[in-house]
Order: sequence, then C-alpha cells, then structure tokens
Amino acid sequence: MILLRLPLLLACLSLPVFAASSSSAPSNAEKEAEAASTPPSSTAQELYAAAQSDLLQIRVLLKNGHSQSAVGSGFLIGTSNLVITNFHVVSQIALEPETYLGEFKDTQGKSGDIELLAVDVQHDLAVVRVNRQGTGFFNLIDPPAPLAQGEHLYSLGNPLDLGFFISEGTYNGLSHRGFSDQIMFTGPVNPGMSGGPNVKANGQVAGVNVAHRRDGELVSFLVPAIFAQKLIASITEASKPPTDFKPIIGEQLLAHQTIMMNTLLATPLTAKNLGPYSVPVRESEQVRCWGNSDSKREKTYKTDQINCRMESEIFVSNDLQTGQLSINHKFVQTDQLNSLRFARLIGNSFNNRVNSNIKDDDVTTPKCTEEFIANNNVSHRAVVCVQAYKKFAGLYDFVLFTSSTDEPLMNLQSRLDIDGVSFENGQKFVSQFLAGFNKTVNSANKKNALPNTKEAK
Repeated sequence: MILLRLPLLLACLSLPVFAASSSSAPSNAEKEAEAASTPPSSTAQELYAAAQSDLLQIRVLLKNGHSQSAVGSGFLIGTSNLVITNFHVVSQIALEPETYLGEFKDTQGKSGDIELLAVDVQHDLAVVRVNRQGTGFFNLIDPPAPLAQGEHLYSLGNPLDLGFFISEGTYNGLSHRGFSDQIMFTGPVNPGMSGGPNVKANGQVAGVNVAHRRDGELVSFLVPAIFAQKLIASITEASKPPTDFKPIIGEQLLAHQTIMMNTLLATPLTAKNLGPYSVPVRESEQVRCWGNSDSKREKTYKTDQINCRMESEIFVSNDLQTGQLSINHKFVQTDQLNSLRFARLIGNSFNNRVNSNIKDDDVTTPKCTEEFIANNNVSHRAVVCVQAYKKFAGLYDFVLFTSSTDEPLMNLQSRLDIDGVSFENGQKFVSQFLAGFNKTVNSANKKNALPNTKEAK
C-alpha cells in the first residue's frame, strides 16, 4: 500500500495503549473509539450479526516470552481458510520470522496459529492461512460493483484491542495522492482495525481498512477490494509459505519505484522564484509544496522557504518507510551582517549535514561526493550522498545538498531526498534537479558573481 504521509496513522496497534487519568483530556484515539461505539443503525446491526463469525483479530507475538508486539484485524474469504489483512500488521513475521510469530483470535475468543502465504507491499495487503473455514459471508467479486458518492459503508475490526466493532460512514471518492488509488471513507478506522473489512450495505466487500488522518475528523482510507481479490487469486490450495519474503518484497519495491520515477521523470520540473534565484520544484497530484517566511525582528537575517513533499510512502517496517521524495529550498539574506559573518553563518548551517558514522540495520553508511558546479548563472557547492538497502538489492536512498556561492549577503540552500529508487533513476532525478536552477543577473549581481568553475553535467 502507499501510505499517506505524516498526518496519517496506520490503523494497527504496535505499542501498548494506556488509559488516560480522570483529569486528562480525552485523546484523539479515545474520541474516535467513542464515536465508533455509537449505537449502530439496524443495517449495521444486521451486517455485524451476519459477519461476526468470519472476523478475526490478528496478533504478532514475540517468540521469546510470547508477548504481544502488534495487533490488527482480518477476515475470512468465502468458505476458505484464507484471511486478508494488512501487510503492516504482519510485516514483522515476513521480515523476522526467527523472532516473531502470529496467531488469530475470533469473536468467540478461540485462537490459533496463522501462516503467512503472500504479501502485496505496494497496496499494504497480506494473506494468511488459519485452521478454520469461513462461513461464506465475505466474498471478493472481480470486478467489484461501483461505489456511489455518499453511499453508506461499514468498517469492521478490533479497535484499540477493546473488542470487535462495526463503524458506519460514507464513501467519498478515491484519493490519488499516491501511485495507487485508495478509497476515502468518512467514518472511524481506529488503531487495531487495520486489515479488517469494509463492506457495502448488501455485505459486498468494498475495501480493507488501512489508515486514518490524525489531523482531520473521520477521514479514513481503505485499500480497494480489487487489490485483495488479485492477491487472493494468486494463491492455490497447494500454496506454501515462501522460505524468505525479503526477495519478494524487494521485487515489489523495485516495481513500485519504476512506476513512481517514470511518473516523476515524465515531465520537466517547474520553477519558483526565491530572491534572484529560480528553483526547481515538483508539484503534482502526488507532491505538494508549501511556503513560509521567518523574519523575526531579533534576527539579523531573513529566511524564506519552499518545502515540497510527496504525500505517500510504502511501509516496509516500523523503522523503514520508503518510496518517498522531498524538496526543500531555503533562501537567506541579510542587511545587518557583513560578508564574513554571513559566510560563517551559512557555512555552519551547511557543514555536517551527513553523519557517515551512523550504523543502520536497513541501509549502508552514506557514500558522498562533493563538487562545485556552475550553471545558468548559479554557482553551487553540491554534495550527493547515496545509501544502499541491505536487505533489498537494487534500491538506494539519495540525498543532495547544494549551497550557492555567488552572492556575499544572500544564500540559497537546497536539499533533495529520494528514498527507495534504483541507482539509475536516482542519478537521473539528481541531474534533472541540478539543471533546474537559474538566476536573474543584473548589474549588481554581475559584480559579485563568482566565475564559473565547472559546467553542470
């Protein structure tokens, strides 16, 4: 699945939930849980009564001590023993099977082992096998029936590990903020409901609970049922769990980065102005840009910034989310500092941007190169750092820092981050980004401009 960025919360539990004291204000999760416990409509009551036998809680346990590590939901498909859930619910089992195991618990309190059979990391889905059969309530139809704006939908699951709930809401179209559509559901989808089903009034599966916005009211997201249907169709009765999921996950991440980078590289970057500089940005369905200024009176300089960030990413583990791009441009100018003090200020902010001594279980230490580049009337100091993924061959993170060197009392610093891409695609985007800088040169600029030291490649 493509996970929407910062304000979005995956709807599974991976940490203990502590009750607030009587003097504390209710948390967002408690408010949403209260909303989810509102007496349901007669349709919701009938749906829950019919569906409850095929609803499951999915638990990930630490083998050593058998303690709970993550909790989500799932549902049995047809009369089979196959269960749909989210990948982020069972990712620890896929990546660290020697450390974690899984089990299910049904609405009657009965439990059993689960067997992870297949994953779809791009759409945040997984299929597990259990030792019981479904009653036939949840069926995946190919293609699913269309949804109408405002149509009532119902999400089921085990929010906050409190018990099985059904929450009512409406369909409000598709979100195109990632590279795969998601259903927007105006209804509660709380932590612990990840992987649970969302159904129409007739019981047909519309999607799979996956996340909700923390900065909004009842703005939730579902993985469309068509992706669950495709994943289930890839499994037969004879299917056995892969001996190692990491190569499968790596192939899926490479496939996603191809889609992402083909989209991002298909058209030239657009330009925005900061002082005399023209800077490259990407504004699209997937990437949003925001501007801000800091000119407090007590400061001896003024800063204007443009920040662009992709509003989706791929969840791999709690420590690794990838398939991401961000751009930051910071323009600093002063009329109070002399050129020496200003140069010292800028130099301190640019140095030590990358720590090559940090050890990371997911990526190698950064390999960095530095050059001075002149292009389109702009002279830069540029540093590019690359890290390779240790567990997924062919994937890299790129970071580019630039700092202008052509004005004594103004400076443009830029940063580009691209996560989870091929080496070739990372190089292509860095080159396109560097070629996108420009500058309006007037007579005053010409006197202060540094000579070109190297043409950008």
